[in-house]
Amino acid sequence: MTITHLKRSKPEAEKAEDDAKVRATVEATLADIGARGDAAVRDLSRKFDGYAPESFRLSDSEIEAAMQKVSTRDMEDIRFAQDQIRRFAEAQRASMTDIEVETLPGVILGHRNIPVQSVGCYVPGGKFPMVASAHMSVLTANVAGVPRIVASAPPVGGEPHPAIVAAMHLGGAHEILCLGGIQAVGAMAIGTKSIDPVHMLVGPGNAFVAEAKRQLYGRVGIDLFAGPTETMVIADETVDAEMCATDLIGQAEHGYNSPACLITTSRKLAEDTMAEIDRLLTILPTAETASVSWRDYGDVVLCDSHDEMLAVANDMAYEHVQVMTDRDDWYLAGMHSYGALFLGPRTNVANGDKVIGTNHTLPTRKAGRYTGGLWVGKFLKTHSYQRVTSDEAAAMVGEYGSRLCMLEGFVGHAEQCNIRVRRYGGRNVPYGAAAEPVEAAE
Repeated sequence: MTITHLKRSKPEAEKAEDDAKVRATVEATLADIGARGDAAVRDLSRKFDGYAPESFRLSDSEIEAAMQKVSTRDMEDIRFAQDQIRRFAEAQRASMTDIEVETLPGVILGHRNIPVQSVGCYVPGGKFPMVASAHMSVLTANVAGVPRIVASAPPVGGEPHPAIVAAMHLGGAHEILCLGGIQAVGAMAIGTKSIDPVHMLVGPGNAFVAEAKRQLYGRVGIDLFAGPTETMVIADETVDAEMCATDLIGQAEHGYNSPACLITTSRKLAEDTMAEIDRLLTILPTAETASVSWRDYGDVVLCDSHDEMLAVANDMAYEHVQVMTDRDDWYLAGMHSYGALFLGPRTNVANGDKVIGTNHTLPTRKAGRYTGGLWVGKFLKTHSYQRVTSDEAAAMVGEYGSRLCMLEGFVGHAEQCNIRVRRYGGRNVPYGAAAEPVEAAE
């Protein structure tokens, strides 16, 4: 395998050092919220957002006032995006059916898909108020049937962001908080006097929010471990440098640590793309952020073949993977570790982020090796049940269960089975013994 790195991101050791600092800050902050509740939340909001209202939960009149500030065109666009996301989420929900099957005469097994009972949906604000994240979390939870949906986003300019509030409300949020950062996810997970805790946290966020979710996992469920946005372009000579550069830099503007990677079989395309990125960074309004991401987290990998590109892409397991080659369907069949695929030059990650209908909350940092992104199924818990409807089945299954329990040394377990063999099978099994097969008993 001949793989050449024309550009590398900064060493993993430096990245790990950054992560350690974030971990310590988050741990101390969550401990403070746990100890002081609302007072800690208010202090943190005042410190980081300059915002400390009497209540962080918006009233109906405050929600209505915020929505009145959204232009007609923006409201129409929000509704269009939500229609697409709802349509796909409803199709996904319809694919998940409850089942019941008779596996043996008189033995009924089944499962039910039950919604999580309360969810906290975090919507990032800060430098880029991410209106679309409200659709992706709140609306999807609503389609899943979650009975209590709490949505939280930080203030922007000292007040709730109108378009985010509109998206949350239209998406079906039952409670809307104007609260950001660690204090938001901490309050929703731990609970305070004024904010009841939730069972699950979802939604993207900065490094501190992502780390807070990681530390809170177990106390509450989470959708996935979501770090900084990652984008990968897999390209051959069928596409040009302008397209590749635009798709890479378009995502690098998310933050100062957003990885972007080009994998290609064409040295000319690789070199032209790097030159085009340099050009775009002279005119992109968000270049101050994107240039740092590209400098510190940009990679360009030159491969000899499509097989090599596929292997490298699966190993890196990036969040967004844009495929622009002469064999896009081949990559669709061969990719197994990623967040979402964007096939062909007509599609792009931004459409997936904002409007096309798939969910944009996706696994990062190689989590695509073991999980997919947020979808309606993340809000559903599949619970099994069993029912035995005949004496014969109770005795027959109990006989096998008795012996298997004794095989492991669980005498009390075996007695749960034995009492059914005695009561429903009419057989005299000594206490603490394994039930013998019917043939042997006879």
